[in-house]
Amino acid sequence: MEEKVYKSLSSSGVMGIVVGVLTIATGVVLGVLMIVSGSKLLAERKDVLI
Repeated sequence: MEEKVYKSLSSSGVMGIVVGVLTIATGVVLGVLMIVSGSKLLAERKDVLI
């Protein structure tokens, strides 16, 4: 009985680590995309007439 609990707890821990790594990777990718998009906007702001 204790082995079943141990296996379920270890799989839960592995899933937590996987979700954490995916969250960090997604955040890094989205941050880079936002920086690139912002730099393009700053480079083209001289062409905008308001």
